[in-house]
Amino acid sequence: MPKLTIRDISVSGKKVLVRVDFNVPLDKERNVTDTSRIEAALPTIRFLLEHGANVALVSHLGRPKGEVKEELRMDPVASKLAEMTGLKVKKLDVCTGEEVCQSVDSLQTGEVVLLENVRFYPGEKKNNPEFAKELSAGFDLHVMDAFGTAHRAHASVAGVSQYITSVAGFLMEKEIKYLGSAVTDPEHPFVAIIGGAKVSGKLEVLGNLINKVDVLLIGGGMAYTFLKAQGHSVGTSLLEEDLVDTAKEVMAAAAEKGVALLLPVDNVIADKFDNEANIQTVGNDIPDGWMALDIGPETVSAFQKEISRARTVVWNGPMGCFEMSRFAAGTQAVCKAVAESSATSIIGGGDSVAAVNRSGLADSMTHISTGGGASLEFLEGKTLPGIAALSDNDSAVSQS
Repeated sequence: MPKLTIRDISVSGKKVLVRVDFNVPLDKERNVTDTSRIEAALPTIRFLLEHGANVALVSHLGRPKGEVKEELRMDPVASKLAEMTGLKVKKLDVCTGEEVCQSVDSLQTGEVVLLENVRFYPGEKKNNPEFAKELSAGFDLHVMDAFGTAHRAHASVAGVSQYITSVAGFLMEKEIKYLGSAVTDPEHPFVAIIGGAKVSGKLEVLGNLINKVDVLLIGGGMAYTFLKAQGHSVGTSLLEEDLVDTAKEVMAAAAEKGVALLLPVDNVIADKFDNEANIQTVGNDIPDGWMALDIGPETVSAFQKEISRARTVVWNGPMGCFEMSRFAAGTQAVCKAVAESSATSIIGGGDSVAAVNRSGLADSMTHISTGGGASLEFLEGKTLPGIAALSDNDSAVSQS
């Protein structure tokens, strides 16, 4: 990998600040309801401890907007981390200062420090150099393992690299490996499945992927702007009227590049946005007063055929309103097709990940990205601040 990881350096005796993504959901009693983000960070934490490092973890939780919010303190996360690992977790109420230095210095075997919610500090989101300097004070090394925040130029993500060496943890390494290979050196045929609600959120992804993929499958609400661009009536389906001409440009660019761009050929439509609505399956001219909420069986069949031939699949965005059971079939079928394919499969984006987890097929996917916005920006070809800040692996660079 062209960036240094914790494997590439000695961490023994080092005081290490690890940026993790512990932005986990909490219930009304402030219990952690989903531990997947904590689990994702454990290999890095365990490696550092096993190799003799003194470890302090730092994360954000929610959106406190630079102010202390009692309900967004990291205490429930500390309790859950201790419960999951058996480690003694020393939770601090601060992120900087002498208390942090003393706590990290005095760590014993089987102990870690968890700092307070870093977004309680206005300097975090502003990437204030003075705050980044204070955050890094007393540490020898910064480990970036929060891919979900890698697209944010924040102090704990990128700013601290101005003061201490920054390297990738195992989660970051995995994200860079799989998303990077999809963007720079995919096996062909390369199929991208792009869905979700709006074209506007995926324009840059489409623009970048058209230069790389062999097949582009478009579903979800965004498909109806494309169908409108082809001259179809879309009823009350989700439509971005101001992007109809842009959709035409995307289709023209795909044709010019020799990319097969497939849109729905049939649709599950409803007379209202409700799981109890009247529904029917129609072709691509949707009657007035009806809205498309899922792709139909003919579309599923066409998409499955392309997925089965792929060697690389990137999937971002559901095929319909999968949260409602009567409009989940298209997304579930695509999920099953990806899981059964022999392709390297990379799932990026919150809703896609939720759909895969709901399907029970997560273990059949090659890589499920932990970063919605970050994975999108990576697929757009953008340089992410949290990756750019990592120290280069000169030996890997020279070999590439």
